[in-house]
Amino acid sequence: MLYPHLAVGRGSHANGSGNMASDLDSSSVPTDIPLLTYGQEDAGISSDKHALIIPPFISRGKKVHPVPFTDSSMSANPRPMDPKKDLAVYGYGTVAWKERMEDWRKKQNERLQVIKHEGGGGKGDDELDDTDLPMMDEGRQPLSRKLPIPSSKINPYRMIIVLRIVILCLFFHYRILHPVHEAYGLWLTSVICEIWFAASWILDQFPKWCPIVRETYLDRLSLRYEKDGKPSELASIDVYVSTVDPLKEPPLITANTVLSILAVDYPVDKVSCYVSDDGAAMLTFEALSETSEFARKWVPFCKKFNIEPRAPEWYFAQKVDYLKDKVDPTFVRERRAMKRDYEEFKVRINGLVAMAQKVPEDGWTMQDGTPWPGNNVRDHPGMIQVFLGQNGVRDLEGNELPRLVYVSREKRPGFDHHKKAGAMNALVRVSAIISNAPYILNVDCDHYINNSKALREAMCFMMDPISGKRICYVQFPQRFDGIDRHDRYSNRNVVFFDINMKGLDGIQGPIYVGTGCVFRRQALYGYDAPAKKKAPRRTCNCLPKWCCCCCGTRKKTKTKTSDKKKLKTKDTSKQIHALENIEEGIEGIDNEKSSLMPQVKFEKKFGQSPAFIASTLMEDGGVPGGGTSASLLKEAIHVISCGYEDKSEWGKEVGWIYGSVTEDILTGFKMHCHGWRSVYCIPKRAAFKGSAPINLSDRLHQVLRWALGSVEILLSRHCPIWYGYGCGLKWLERFSYINSVVYPLTSVPLIAYCTLPAVCLLTGQFIVPELSNYASIIFMALFISIAATGILEMQWGGVGIHDWWRNEQFWVIGGASSHLFALFQGLLKVLAGVNTNFTVTSKGGDDGDFAELYLFKWTSLLVPPLTLLIINIIGVVVGISDAINNGYDSWGPLIGKLFFAFWVIVHLYPFLKGLMGKQDKVPTIIIVWSILLSSILSLLWVRINPFLDKGGIVLEVCGLNCDD
Repeated sequence: MLYPHLAVGRGSHANGSGNMASDLDSSSVPTDIPLLTYGQEDAGISSDKHALIIPPFISRGKKVHPVPFTDSSMSANPRPMDPKKDLAVYGYGTVAWKERMEDWRKKQNERLQVIKHEGGGGKGDDELDDTDLPMMDEGRQPLSRKLPIPSSKINPYRMIIVLRIVILCLFFHYRILHPVHEAYGLWLTSVICEIWFAASWILDQFPKWCPIVRETYLDRLSLRYEKDGKPSELASIDVYVSTVDPLKEPPLITANTVLSILAVDYPVDKVSCYVSDDGAAMLTFEALSETSEFARKWVPFCKKFNIEPRAPEWYFAQKVDYLKDKVDPTFVRERRAMKRDYEEFKVRINGLVAMAQKVPEDGWTMQDGTPWPGNNVRDHPGMIQVFLGQNGVRDLEGNELPRLVYVSREKRPGFDHHKKAGAMNALVRVSAIISNAPYILNVDCDHYINNSKALREAMCFMMDPISGKRICYVQFPQRFDGIDRHDRYSNRNVVFFDINMKGLDGIQGPIYVGTGCVFRRQALYGYDAPAKKKAPRRTCNCLPKWCCCCCGTRKKTKTKTSDKKKLKTKDTSKQIHALENIEEGIEGIDNEKSSLMPQVKFEKKFGQSPAFIASTLMEDGGVPGGGTSASLLKEAIHVISCGYEDKSEWGKEVGWIYGSVTEDILTGFKMHCHGWRSVYCIPKRAAFKGSAPINLSDRLHQVLRWALGSVEILLSRHCPIWYGYGCGLKWLERFSYINSVVYPLTSVPLIAYCTLPAVCLLTGQFIVPELSNYASIIFMALFISIAATGILEMQWGGVGIHDWWRNEQFWVIGGASSHLFALFQGLLKVLAGVNTNFTVTSKGGDDGDFAELYLFKWTSLLVPPLTLLIINIIGVVVGISDAINNGYDSWGPLIGKLFFAFWVIVHLYPFLKGLMGKQDKVPTIIIVWSILLSSILSLLWVRINPFLDKGGIVLEVCGLNCDD
């Protein structure tokens, strides 16, 4: 018989439960570890019937393992506990047992604190690094946890979903079996549209079945990886900032984003910021040079006073009393000085922008008189400049600064550069040569870090020793500044970020939304997710969780030969060797991956760069040794050449995936297909904030771009409808991806459905026959279930009714305009190879707050919703006038048609408000109702005709002979 080994643990933690313990060295086990029947034994219990038996141990190196014990005097079967007896009979709960357990816990905590803070040394230090140690201190607790939605909120929501599906079945049963023969075409069109809407709702609804939220523990992260007196063990992070045109993306905004990154609350030697200038603009280069100088003042100021946010433009724009909690005169003095410095910095940046408005005939020249290499945007060499992080550049207080690197990849005519996705892949390769951090954060140039601890929030998931290895990225929600209070065009997109993404996090993780996302570099390289480790099975239910003694006999399990080989390979995976034919003596390759893939396959996958191939095999990051600065710079220039990706898997299986303008959805989808999972992190303070287009035309063009990317994915080989079966993608996650690429198709039935009320009012027909009592109940139940679903979603998602209603409105506006154009444009692009662009022309604007909100720009995207709005208003006028002409009996059938038409008009109301622009002191709703009522009154005037003789119409003889 194998006796269970001793397992002890701390009795209580923050969560109220103990934790499993592991094997302890026999030399370190206190001699006074209490038995559960410690002290005076109960007379009714024999000496061989104790609840816990300490077996003998034998030391094997630094670990202790239980060995067979063959004493025949001991019973092989432990005595079961009688549930009817008091536990005190067995030794539980006695005063002596409690006192000795508390004394033992105290000694264990003191021992761990000595090892952790004094370095320990020898065997104790090795034990501390072993993941099998008891999790007795806070630093060994999980770094995050899932918080399911309370059952009082989620269970009624699920019941309503099921009930709504049943009601939909009854609804379609009635609709199909009761056609309208007088208006068969209208009836058939409406039924087809309603079936499509129901299918789209199901695709959108089921991924919300198991929503969760997560909570992180930043203090535990620090305890685990930032020990006193030792260098920080937090992983390095490379941060990517992408920009193209400095005239459309103001350099001051990019500078604020960079400053917020450089001042982040993270070890400075672990952060590298790479700015991709895909427009090769000298303005961006000069602005970044100015930013690096200002960072020497701004970064120490932020860290000294722990301010938030750390983007100066938004910090100084806060309308708060900064003296409320900061009474230190030093802070007041330094803040005022820093604000003056920032104003001077803004003047210099704006001066550069003003200078860049007029390009010299011979192009720009640098300070040494040489021409700027990027004068020709479409034909220039690759450029790399390291501003910070080398040559001893420090801040004004003498502290080290994070690395700041400017990158502009090579561009030549005749090459497809793949827009943003190509620029991001170039940054992946450059950063691998220079810093090679194991994790990557990408942000748009207008998304600054609003929470200085955002990187630590992500590391709570990525560096978790239990679940972190299978996480490919941590996605943060997008939050925005500068949006009007009413959020007229649903720019905040709260429903998506606070409802849909929480639902996906409960399945396999949220989709990648293009910014505010921390990646695992190995996942971007196209590697499969590591096999999921099963948690050790606890077979004992009679004792607390911190005791792993068995109540039954222990079964021996045989290890398969194949499994032994895998374990052997895993144990030797960290052996270091030199890769053949690699220049500059680069070393540090992961043996497991290099043994599975020959060098030729590496080159076909990653390209012709030995230095980059070496870096891909270093799972924990770090720059391969043996290379000089000159050789690394030469290699970095090589990997951003325009022909480097030829005959490789970049954009196909490696890095950001090509083939769509929405490369974010495609990239995240490929990772999930490789078995990875993602995590959605919502800190209490928003991690990132950005800007969004707030006028109608720009917002529609933004939605057009997203919808076009979805259509491109739908018509590609990576379409989730048929791609990725037999891999790690879960079915509900697939439903979500299918919904994210087919939603532009909804524009066709949506426009048809929004046209039906006007047609019904103009023709006097309707899509539904005269309702019976049964049909009325079904229709009312359907409307109630739709409302209940929305209310319960708002409840568990924490979304306000205003945000929910704005989302519903813009779903109609976007579906009737941008989605339709994206569908046709995508078909032309994929099937015929024709690219079409929609131009935007500015017509005027206003001054004041949110001036851009009232800026009207004409675009062809406005035509379809404007047409729907006009024909429905005309239909309402015609329908009411017809009812007036025909008398009282015609008002009954008119009610349903009017309700249908007003449903369309109300959803398009924000569009009408944006179309009319800003009206001085005259609300738009008054203008709309004035036009509508004036039309109705005009028709009433014609109908009543007060000037007509009350005696009736007088007939006079015309004098013509009608018989002839």
